[in-house]
Amino acid sequence: MASTSRFSLFVFSIFGTLSFTTCFNVLQQPVTTRRSNINNFILKPLHAGGFEWEDPAEQFDQGVENPFKNLDLAKGENKDGTEMKIDPARLLGPRLNGSNLYLVGMMGSGKSAVGDYIARRMGTYNFLDTDDIIEKATGVTIPEIFETEGEEAFREVEAQILDSVHAYVRCIVSTGGGIVTRMQNWSKLQTGIVVWLDVDPEIIMKRIEGTDRPLLQTDDPLQTLKDLLDERRSKYEQADIRVEVTEDMDEDMVAHEVVKLCHYFIDENPPAWKKAKAKAQEEGLDWVQ
Repeated sequence: MASTSRFSLFVFSIFGTLSFTTCFNVLQQPVTTRRSNINNFILKPLHAGGFEWEDPAEQFDQGVENPFKNLDLAKGENKDGTEMKIDPARLLGPRLNGSNLYLVGMMGSGKSAVGDYIARRMGTYNFLDTDDIIEKATGVTIPEIFETEGEEAFREVEAQILDSVHAYVRCIVSTGGGIVTRMQNWSKLQTGIVVWLDVDPEIIMKRIEGTDRPLLQTDDPLQTLKDLLDERRSKYEQADIRVEVTEDMDEDMVAHEVVKLCHYFIDENPPAWKKAKAKAQEEGLDWVQ
């Protein structure tokens, strides 16, 4: 208990005053960086996603806000095989109005790869991985944390990191598989849009076989994975969006589904001012924006 308390207090002292830029410098440091170096960050300016946002409204008449409802605008291929004009991911940022996207799901479901890919495509959003932040900040791998401190200590640290990260905007955040198990975490997750990458345990095992995942160090890892999913399923189902990931889907296909479903989710859950505008128009009132 004393060890757990010291570890949690150590990480809280790091993340209690964590700045957004510092968060990225944490991720840039090698895993071997020791705890004594945590406060010696060199703050460097970072560019969001590596792109500069260009408002497509200046070049195209979007017609509708959801690019998937205007296939002449969206990037990809139309049914006739012709090239679309703009990547729908580039249009997602303005529609999110700064809200974060939180990717949840089991270990090995592709949250980190897909999240990073979407952030790069969006251009105006940054990518954060809570597991990476823990490892880079402490200089201790997650398996080592589980071994020396236990799962409960890890969950405490994970919650503290989420508490710091959620305060920032324009982020796509990949979370640990068990972050949904703590109710206190949902108050942070629900400040943004929560996307569940739902992958069958058999597919996950093919991806992570031979890795040192702490919770799968059992005689039957596949059954353990199935049991964990059964325990967490009701929590994952609280996500705003569910993306069913099949074995034939690559990173690009999963990212496409996430972006598309986010656009439709925003359509179905418009901000309050849009609801007020629609109501005013229905009643024949003038609307001043």
